[in-house]
Amino acid sequence: MPAALDGARLPTEQELSEKFGVSRNVVREAIAQLRADGMIEARQGIGAFVLAPQQRAAIRIDREALKDTHNMERLFELRCILEAESAALAAARRGQEHLDSIKAALDRMGGEERWEEGSIDADLLFHREIARATGNSYIHTFISFVCEQIRQSIHYARLTNPLHDLVEINVGEHVRIYEALVAGDPAAAEAAMRTHIIGAANRVGVKLPLSKTGGTK
Repeated sequence: MPAALDGARLPTEQELSEKFGVSRNVVREAIAQLRADGMIEARQGIGAFVLAPQQRAAIRIDREALKDTHNMERLFELRCILEAESAALAAARRGQEHLDSIKAALDRMGGEERWEEGSIDADLLFHREIARATGNSYIHTFISFVCEQIRQSIHYARLTNPLHDLVEINVGEHVRIYEALVAGDPAAAEAAMRTHIIGAANRVGVKLPLSKTGGTK
């Protein structure tokens, strides 16, 4: 929505219906969707108001914007922050059922599906299951969202790297993450996840610093 509308009160359902020549049911459904997306806020007895970007609950990333290397770098940087800490928490909190789910995804990545589309789904599932193992539903929600944003980067990596080498390296990185989770070692899990994210970024031409502080180790 245009910035000029931030904080503005929306017209009534009747006014919108007449302006756009649609039924009030259509208007009501559209408003409900905008509310669900966190774009507007309904205030009892007053009406619906457009929320400013910083107030909106919905997370949106422009896929076209990710074609810019700098934006992809920012996304991988976010991913590194979220997923490295997530792995550390998961190592401390995981139960056997979590390990079983993570291992099942890992087996798919390294099994017969490793050359196919299914291995990408398994890769993303591996990361979502680690997030689930933190026991924090908000972490799981955010990482699940980010995972879908990087799906295309995995496709790109497969097109621009020798597939056999890529699969072997990628699976090996995931194995080290899993082993740290099994050992219940938060520091090792964080380091293994950070190494993997940096490697994944490098494989699509994005350079990330090797340490949290922005320098190199």
